[in-house]
Amino acid sequence: MYEFFEAIFWPLKWIVEAILTVWHNLFSALGMDPNSGVTWVLSIVGLVIVVRSLTIPLTVKQIKAQRKMLETAPEMRKIQAKYKGKRDQYSREAMNREMMALYKKHGTNPLASCFPILVQMPIFLALFFVLRNAAENNPGVGLMNEQLTSSFNNAIFFDAPLKMTFTEGIQSGNVIVAVMLGVIMVAMILSQFFTQKQIISKNISDETKNSPMYRQQQMLLYILPLGFLFSGFVFPLALNIYWLLSNLWTMGQQAIVINAMPNPGSEAWRKKQERLRRKGKLVPEENSVSTDINELETRGQRQQPMSAKRAKKQGGKK
Repeated sequence: MYEFFEAIFWPLKWIVEAILTVWHNLFSALGMDPNSGVTWVLSIVGLVIVVRSLTIPLTVKQIKAQRKMLETAPEMRKIQAKYKGKRDQYSREAMNREMMALYKKHGTNPLASCFPILVQMPIFLALFFVLRNAAENNPGVGLMNEQLTSSFNNAIFFDAPLKMTFTEGIQSGNVIVAVMLGVIMVAMILSQFFTQKQIISKNISDETKNSPMYRQQQMLLYILPLGFLFSGFVFPLALNIYWLLSNLWTMGQQAIVINAMPNPGSEAWRKKQERLRRKGKLVPEENSVSTDINELETRGQRQQPMSAKRAKKQGGKK
């Protein structure tokens, strides 16, 4: 089974090896020790920079998808209200069909927010196979030749072998590895929690906070970060360093996005409007953005005709 998955990831392994090798050769050419753990860690930093830079277009697509989801919120609530209390299979299927038609109408997808991480996961697994082969002193499929493989296999980062896992560190009596991976696990959990927390608390509109989707996101806020416990115990130190750096990139990128392009109606959006207002840079048309969601609720609702007698009666009450 391992060989099967390794064969599937062969093209990605070649790419990952090429990126790592290019960075490693660059740092070696600058005078750094090619066998040093620091050189290999910096090569992993380079890999993170390349991978995350290439996923920036997906992040922009994610932001656009999130904003379109905000536009669908009023219509989603109408569909949910229509089937409220109906638990039979026919009603659930009908509600799902209407929801899918709504997503198609607005050109969005609730899974769009997962695209960046879905793209990163194959890279993560490819790096896992590359590092595992190197840890077993097996040359790679591309530029990771015997010399580079041996170099990584013996690389030490602050007295901690990069190829070691938490369990191997405990079994071998290398407390440094166990402590370092423990710190990395805590850092990954906190960075993931903070990233999701700033989205939920600052970049979600008041309208969305009243929807069931928001309650689900709050649950995931406390569940998803715990997955890094598995990563810390199972994967080697080098792979956990990659994942931590990727998390920190996400946290910084998310902070920039929320500050520069907040979702309309959110706390971050109101703060941005206030900053622009103080600087005198608030465009008049932007004042109408806060009413967009309310207008979506009333859009398409036809006003019932009123007879002259009824209008006169209401006019007399004023």
